Amino acid sequence: MKSTLLIGACIAIFSGCSNDDDASNNQEAEAGQEDLKMDLTPFIKADAGVLMQAFYWDVEPIGGWYDEVSSKIEDWAAAGINRIWLPAPGKGASGQFSMGYDPMDYFDVGEFSQRGSENKETRFGSREELENLIQKSHDNDIEVIADIVMGHNSGGGLQYNPYRDAEVYSLFDEENGNASGKFNRNFEHFHPNAIVDADEGALFFAETDLSHAVPYVQEWLWGRDDSVAEFYKSLGFDGWRFDYVKSFAPKWVKAWNDKVGGFSVGENFDGNQQVLKDWVDASGSPAFDFACFYRLEESLDRNKDLTALGEEGNMLRKIYPDKAVTFTANHDTEKDENTNNNISYANKLLAYAYMLTHDGYPTIFYLDYENESFKKQIQNLILINSTIATGDIEIIEANKDEYIMKRNGSGDNPGLIFYMNISNNTKQYTMQTNWENKTLVDYANNSKITPSTDAEGNTTIYAKAGSFSIWSISK
Repeated sequence: MKSTLLIGACIAIFSGCSNDDDASNNQEAEAGQEDLKMDLTPFIKADAGVLMQAFYWDVEPIGGWYDEVSSKIEDWAAAGINRIWLPAPGKGASGQFSMGYDPMDYFDVGEFSQRGSENKETRFGSREELENLIQKSHDNDIEVIADIVMGHNSGGGLQYNPYRDAEVYSLFDEENGNASGKFNRNFEHFHPNAIVDADEGALFFAETDLSHAVPYVQEWLWGRDDSVAEFYKSLGFDGWRFDYVKSFAPKWVKAWNDKVGGFSVGENFDGNQQVLKDWVDASGSPAFDFACFYRLEESLDRNKDLTALGEEGNMLRKIYPDKAVTFTANHDTEKDENTNNNISYANKLLAYAYMLTHDGYPTIFYLDYENESFKKQIQNLILINSTIATGDIEIIEANKDEYIMKRNGSGDNPGLIFYMNISNNTKQYTMQTNWENKTLVDYANNSKITPSTDAEGNTTIYAKAGSFSIWSISK
């Protein structure tokens, strides 16, 4: 260990002391760590659970995705997943090649032959396969979240639009991209129209930007007994992920949720935490925490400096932890060629470790979980999230190379200490814990060292180079 005088000095001034490790640290007892660990299952929290994004961009096999996801459900349930997020289920303008973000017929979930889908299926499968997947998920206590794309439409027939004095692809009926015959649309249901020229949101497809101010649109999306929302509920969906909420006012999300209920989360693609807070305040819905995502990307990749992780209020989860849905990757970020919009493969597990030890409702990305290089570690992090990642958060240290956070636990739950180190050397840090005269172990399985606390709770913890540790008491 480092010199006794050095550690004593750190304790004497009641502040932490960080140092690079040296070879003598490896003389700490390393044997039998697995035998020292507690069984964490008695600490499973009542609100434990993790969201799985159950798709990626251009999933394969075409027509077989619902069955593919079905084959994963038991494993995901056993790991602690309590919700899965599926892509938009309706038929898109590109037929069986559509990922659902070019919505055409909301009510065709694999039942009608249109846009080249001669077997009637969407890219993901048939209605029967979707309902089977939802039922299997429910049988395993997993809720199913539908992606709702209600800002724009695609794939309609060409018609003259007097408000634009131009031909526009805004006719949706049985002969033009809406074989279900429900929620037929024309130019009056997009912007501009007889009621309003535009809405408050940013335009995605300007000529077919749905106008929620039109009562007919509201009724068909969520108001009627046979609306899109009610139809999806009849399929078994339990909640909603609202796509690109910048394209319409947050009050429409609130109106949908007030009418049909269920869990919801909005995709407000913005790294500014104040923008996210304002949207949550206006919609009443949780939001994906893009501010957290970008702070992690900046800290781990762009700046290689962890200081910002310790700053106050720079993420939605630091403002509204119960309204923040955290993530480290999604279908958009993973295909983005701009490296500032995704977290590097080398730092993925560091990002997951941060997310799954902190508050907020965490999301796991399908391709990360199903990556055999990550899977066991993500499963272990989910267990930690569901058990000892509880209690108030206290930032112990945040500097260029190190980030140390303490969860203070509650009742019999001991909580944890999370130590991230992005330097090229093993680090050690002397600090005061909540545990007196206890042996500690690293539940992340990255360190075999088993430090002890003294009668005041003081100890020295460790984190390997470019890695992390999660300390708590042994059994």
